[in-house]
Amino acid sequence: MTDPRLLWFRQDLRLADQAAVAAAASAGPVAAVYVLDDKVAGDWAIGGAQRWWLHHSLAALAKALDKHGVPLILRRGDAVAEVAKVAREVGAVEVHALHHYEPWWQAAEEALAEKVFLVLHQGTRLIPPDQVRTGTGGRYRMFTAFWRALRQQMPPEAPRRAPTKIAGVSKPVASDRLADWDLLPTMPDWSKGFDVWTPGEAGAKRRLDRFVDHVEDYDEARNLPSIEGTSRFSPHLHFGELSPAQVWHRLDGKAGAEPFLRELAWRDFTGNVIDILPDYGKRNGRDAYGGFPWRRGQTADRDFAAWTRGRTGYPIVDAGMRQLWATGWMHNRVRMIAASFLIKHLLLDWRRGERWYWDTLVDADYGNNAVNWQWVAGTGIDSNPFGRIMAPLSQSAKFDAGGYIRAWVPELAGLSDGVIHDPHGAGCAPKEYPAPLIGHVEGRARALAANAKMRG
Repeated sequence: MTDPRLLWFRQDLRLADQAAVAAAASAGPVAAVYVLDDKVAGDWAIGGAQRWWLHHSLAALAKALDKHGVPLILRRGDAVAEVAKVAREVGAVEVHALHHYEPWWQAAEEALAEKVFLVLHQGTRLIPPDQVRTGTGGRYRMFTAFWRALRQQMPPEAPRRAPTKIAGVSKPVASDRLADWDLLPTMPDWSKGFDVWTPGEAGAKRRLDRFVDHVEDYDEARNLPSIEGTSRFSPHLHFGELSPAQVWHRLDGKAGAEPFLRELAWRDFTGNVIDILPDYGKRNGRDAYGGFPWRRGQTADRDFAAWTRGRTGYPIVDAGMRQLWATGWMHNRVRMIAASFLIKHLLLDWRRGERWYWDTLVDADYGNNAVNWQWVAGTGIDSNPFGRIMAPLSQSAKFDAGGYIRAWVPELAGLSDGVIHDPHGAGCAPKEYPAPLIGHVEGRARALAANAKMRG
């Protein structure tokens, strides 16, 4: 009988276009394991919203594997130790997994390779980030140049279907019960609004099928928070329920697809950044900002709390923060506005915002989260200048956010489009809606003064 192989799942919870699954299934009987390791990532252990998604995604993967007679073995603890232990228990001669670019997973892969015969495959990015090189062999630090070089290597390899047959190992292996991991919130259950999502590979496929018909409208519609003009692929891509290659091949060549493919490539770029700068989630890409005069103390903490609760007095910011809390997701344009408001208007360290997004986003991704926050803050290796300050009131009107505000800030639902973006300025804000934490002109002047002080 052929020796067994062990599949190690992480943020790659699918069977289709999954090179580790294909390789292991073609070599003989297979066992599959997922380890919940809350220590390996340190400060980036998965947050509450991600835990909700993980529960449902693992349940979907277990169901898909069970159709082949392959149980999904669940273990909790040190990932390296548990994977090596399961490999011994099933007698696996090889462990197959997709290569990940988060620094903690790269370290875990190196440690595991000392204990077992580890076979790593590609499949979390369009192509491995270190294959996108400058003419002199260096790594790109600016997205535009990275995108041009990546585009020349596209398309990625054609995605493969899920194996039609996967033989399971005959030996039973102990496994935790998913319900015992307590990934779902209970007291209180804050996830009632999460029913807009369908985690798992089947849900990802349906989301892709729907978006294909609307991709020609994407370039304009993505900036309008009152309509569903974005793909909402991000959590499916983060958890690996959908491969980047699957998305590329479904959309490439379709009218209007190029702007979206560029956004898909941004995900590759963020993988490239954390591959060359592993501590990018906590360290400024520009050293000069190490001395920036961020606000601290009780008043700053009070303002931060108001921001997290959607009580800033700026309707579009508040709508975004409330949507985030209710659904685990926020419209991309509004993410930038809310992040800019925290950093520029409130002068609060971008890392505080990064932490909040990390815990509340279902699509919280180390590379995307760190690079996007530093892009807004002006502290990144490729970022907006700090002095470019988004004006929440005019942004709200420009991108027709009235319907979005009514959906998430019910105390403003009765206001007309002419005043809803700035009800305080129009003198018609209801008494239950908070006053602005700071005026836009005042906030902008304070931010520019702080930046000048840092530079001086």
